[in-house]
Amino acid sequence: MPEIPESLGELARRYGVATEYEDWSGKHVDVPESTLVAVLAALGVQAATENERAAAIAAHDREHWLRALPPTIVTRADSESSFWVHVTHGEPAGLWIRLEDGSVRTGLRQLENHTPPYDLGDRLVGEATFELPADLPLGYHRLYLQAGSSEFSTSLIVVPAKLEMPPRLGAKRIWGLATQLYSVASKKSWGVGDLTDLTDLAVWSAAKHGAGYILVNPMHAAAPVAPMEPSPYLPTSRRYVNPLYLRPEAILEFAEVRRRSRIRRRRVELQDAIRRSELIDRDLAWAAKREVLESVYRVKRSAGRQLAYDAYRAREGRSLDDFAIWCALAERHGPDWHRWPKKYTRPSNPAVAAYAAKHADTVDFHRWLQWQLDDQLATAQSTAMRAGMELGIMHDLAVGVDPNGADAWAMQDVLALGVTAGAPPDEFNQLGQDWSQPPWRPDQLIAKGYEPFRAMVNAILRHASGVRVDHIIGLFRLWWIPKGAPPTEGTYVHYDHEAMIGILALEAHRAEAVVVGEDLGTVEPWVRDYLARRGLLGTSILWFELDRDDPTAVGRPLPAQRWREFCLSSVTTHDLPPTAGYLAGEHVRLRAELGLLTRPVEEELADDRAEQSAWVDELRRAGLLGERPGVHDTVLALYRYLGRTPSRLLCLSLADAVGEMRTQNQPGTTDEYPNWRVPLGGPEGRRMYLEEVFTDPYAAALCEALRAAVNTQV
Repeated sequence: MPEIPESLGELARRYGVATEYEDWSGKHVDVPESTLVAVLAALGVQAATENERAAAIAAHDREHWLRALPPTIVTRADSESSFWVHVTHGEPAGLWIRLEDGSVRTGLRQLENHTPPYDLGDRLVGEATFELPADLPLGYHRLYLQAGSSEFSTSLIVVPAKLEMPPRLGAKRIWGLATQLYSVASKKSWGVGDLTDLTDLAVWSAAKHGAGYILVNPMHAAAPVAPMEPSPYLPTSRRYVNPLYLRPEAILEFAEVRRRSRIRRRRVELQDAIRRSELIDRDLAWAAKREVLESVYRVKRSAGRQLAYDAYRAREGRSLDDFAIWCALAERHGPDWHRWPKKYTRPSNPAVAAYAAKHADTVDFHRWLQWQLDDQLATAQSTAMRAGMELGIMHDLAVGVDPNGADAWAMQDVLALGVTAGAPPDEFNQLGQDWSQPPWRPDQLIAKGYEPFRAMVNAILRHASGVRVDHIIGLFRLWWIPKGAPPTEGTYVHYDHEAMIGILALEAHRAEAVVVGEDLGTVEPWVRDYLARRGLLGTSILWFELDRDDPTAVGRPLPAQRWREFCLSSVTTHDLPPTAGYLAGEHVRLRAELGLLTRPVEEELADDRAEQSAWVDELRRAGLLGERPGVHDTVLALYRYLGRTPSRLLCLSLADAVGEMRTQNQPGTTDEYPNWRVPLGGPEGRRMYLEEVFTDPYAAALCEALRAAVNTQV
């Protein structure tokens, strides 16, 4: 591949765009010039010609020197740091900090800085450096500069040097359930698992089996129109929640709805229709549930309830209004805002406000749904904690959002809309992945003081004591793919991970929560070390825990005692078949059937048999498995093996607990496989209700195995 022009390489460096990288096999890869030009364009930088690149570099320099203060300053508590100030050359600079609590700090010490002045044409600009003291409190503060007659300010964020474990967890090891909630319907839910089901599952696992948390799939909002997006990892918004998870009967005003017998009949009719389907039908469930929710919405609220709703609206502010307006517009014009009449394609357009005023009841209904979700999420968390859980609910944060959805509409200036996020080829997904989601623009996050990011994290931790961050490496660097290009023709774009991880830790500290980073796949080793130093837990999936250090044992299972302590460990994940299916080679069979393999199926099967044989040998070496084990024996032994590791959090998949065989999601597919639409079932694939889980001896045995494991000294 020919060398890229020097000017293009310089622009890429300035904007954090990688011009080369090392793939999963260790091979050096140079990024094509066309990819760099397309990615820079998504960052608002034109770089197709030499003239464009020269102009962009000059503009970048000028913008830097025109800025009096950095757009955002993020610093760690308990350590000194510094920042620059730009003023007219020779002009004095007065600085002070207004802390989050309203108090003021002055007397910042100036450090040496010998950078020569910069000529803006009409004046010379000088640069000075000042020190931030180590004793600043955690929080979101404001730094002010007085230069001549002008005053400037910028966001100053002080984050924890390390996120400590919540005090109630201390040094304990705990276990928890992982569930795809939509798949876990009870006999009283509306065809899809809901927040009441989540609450009941948490109580059962904690009160009967000593579970310390329950990890649930992303509950982010989907567009409220058919066909409803099935993937919890492709939401319309990550700040708000899918109302499909509401239990109408749990809303206080439901008691005053008229003709409740008609509602009960409607639920029975829905359940009969759902029972006849092999797959989850979100559209059918939402149509029935929405009808009931509208009836509840029309009930007059008490004065106290109205005050509570008003307080919720005031707290959420413009973000809630934008989301509710988008929902109302989506119901009228479809879920892709790019196809709406032009006057509605920006939330700031006057026509949008006029539409919201004309359809005020519809907009308010969508605001009200989010209030009810906030209520039921709070109930789920408080009930889980009262049942004895140390953490309670652990939510899952998806990597991104639907490019046509509510967040992309409301935050068009913060998301890069000319590219999609994904992943380069790796050992398991050999063609790479395109997640079709617009990534954060790192430059715009900095310009906005990371407010969109921190608001999202704050929202997900409001009623939780844990968050799993899907693909946490995306807070360091993310694979950007130009629109229309295959995943193999992308490149990495780097983020300020000090800021992103620091804000994540700050929000978790305030919520007394743990953060679990999904650090699987192509991850540089230093990243895992960095996350551990910052107090964030990693993720270990048994099938991927192989010995890569001992040259005499490469490819063999990593002995339990050498697993990481500060991580969440499980046998499987939602992107693999449940363990019973994995043991049957379902992951190879399905990928072969869907054309996702890049080498002969015989080779894949041979490698899979060798891997499983190595794990069986390891289980026998550990004294956990006999000579002629059944599937149940092997699954039980694998989870008991987790107990031999030092991992602080152990995780049992609910699908494994009931003996499910079918895959929930096959990466690299959309409609080729019914991703995220498989209801929870037993070994024969028969739909299984939540009440049956509670009496299933197989599930009880696995839960008790993990209870015993965390109570055993490693």
